[in-house]
Amino acid sequence: MFIDTHTHLYLDDFQHDVEMVINRAEVTGVTKMLLPNIDSTSWEGMLALANHYKESMFMMAGLHPTSVLPETSVSEIDAVEQQLSTGRFIAVGEIGIDLYWDKTHLSLQEEVFRHQLRLAKKHNLPVAIHVRSSYNEVWRILKQEMAPGLRGVFHCFPGNEIQARQVTELGFMLGIGGVVTYKNSVMQKVVAEVSLEHLVLETDAPFLTPVPFRGKRNEPAYIPIIAEKIAELCNTSVNEVAEITTRNAVNLFHLNA
Repeated sequence: MFIDTHTHLYLDDFQHDVEMVINRAEVTGVTKMLLPNIDSTSWEGMLALANHYKESMFMMAGLHPTSVLPETSVSEIDAVEQQLSTGRFIAVGEIGIDLYWDKTHLSLQEEVFRHQLRLAKKHNLPVAIHVRSSYNEVWRILKQEMAPGLRGVFHCFPGNEIQARQVTELGFMLGIGGVVTYKNSVMQKVVAEVSLEHLVLETDAPFLTPVPFRGKRNEPAYIPIIAEKIAELCNTSVNEVAEITTRNAVNLFHLNA
């Protein structure tokens, strides 16, 4: 059994064939799919999907850093808090800092990230952290906000072996997706050196499609391809990768095995 710990199946990319996408995932052994929120535009689609597929879809509540804007941040965070109050969510995500496209709102991104970490502590939920061109900023705030019980995953882990060691020593997981299959990816060195006990699998579908499908739409059915690459790098079996990463995800997100 596999768990895709980060997939955006509610996006328009899947509007015409999401049922077939989910069926393909289940055929390949991906039985649970975790849905991180983006912003107010994604609540409706995510809630509808989770309501329809109650046994396989699990939701996160959060505001994505690229959606952090001065004119809407207050209302967006209010919506996150309202959703968390329902008790239907397994994590706070996708949250973090993204400086790849735009550094204009860095201070606001930091403020919103810090606030959402505190929401996670308040509700005793794990976090799914988005880090893009922002490892130092994220690490600084996370260290400042660290407290007993705060846990989570660095989604699409972007760092090197030293940073991976920092993250895992703090008790956080590394989310490994299709990037690990790319030629000369730094992730290959990271995965080869980090114990499987610190890894969870993810697709970030429809983005970051693994080889040999790179350039096409990503989907949860490709999780076994990621697991095969990890097994190769760790000199172990796909079954062991599946068993350990699934156990990691179940424990982190308090899912039913």
